Amino acid sequence: MRSILLSVLIAVGASGCGVLYKVDVYQGNLLDERNVTQLREGMSKRQVMALLGSPAVRDPFHVNRWDYIGTQSQRGSEPEVKNLVLTFNGDSLARIEGDYFPKQDVELRDRLSRYGNLPREEREKDRQRQRRGG
Repeated sequence: MRSILLSVLIAVGASGCGVLYKVDVYQGNLLDERNVTQLREGMSKRQVMALLGSPAVRDPFHVNRWDYIGTQSQRGSEPEVKNLVLTFNGDSLARIEGDYFPKQDVELRDRLSRYGNLPREEREKDRQRQRRGG
């Protein structure tokens, strides 16, 4: 009886305090630094979409604002949120504001590519980079 009670007590204590394992969580848009640096005022929405993909937030009340949001939660630290805001004037990019995770996005993309979790285009780009040696 004591061993059962002790086992239950240890299981409840260990599971409740997060001692076992906490997962690093990345959510939002993975932005390639090379693509972000190619953004220029005057680009069309279609050109921006080709470079960065779909924004995480496209507010129906602010159709000229696209938000590319990234959230990073790592063990033992507070969640960090970065928001790259693109403002359009009609179909033309008017302003680029905010920030993103340039180095972390590359590291995460490399880590995900080991498990085959990238979209097909990204896997093809990675294979081509590996063939070229860089």
